[in-house]
Amino acid sequence: MLRWLFLSGAILVEVAASLSLKAALDEPGFYAIVVIGYLSAFVLLSFTLRAGMPLGVAYGIWGATGVALTASLAALLFGEPLTPLMLGGIVLVIAGVLCVELGSHKPVAPAEVDA
Repeated sequence: MLRWLFLSGAILVEVAASLSLKAALDEPGFYAIVVIGYLSAFVLLSFTLRAGMPLGVAYGIWGATGVALTASLAALLFGEPLTPLMLGGIVLVIAGVLCVELGSHKPVAPAEVDA
């Protein structure tokens, strides 16, 4: 459970840093949030890995969720376009990460049948 909390934190601070990067173009004070956000994201991602989450799963979820949230919030906050093609791409990225997550679990061996 702790690894999911760390991963959620990593995603949220990374998205905040990415959005702040756009805001910093007009207001340079946001660069502090960019630096702190990205550093915090990597620290929290390392905690996620240390807590036992596989790298491919953690990085995939981090990346896909970050892309989806950043694109959605950029449309909301900055009026950036969010076209049907972009939404389709986000769905494909999330589907790919879901496949990685589901594929990361060891298959359960069927119970042996006594003859």
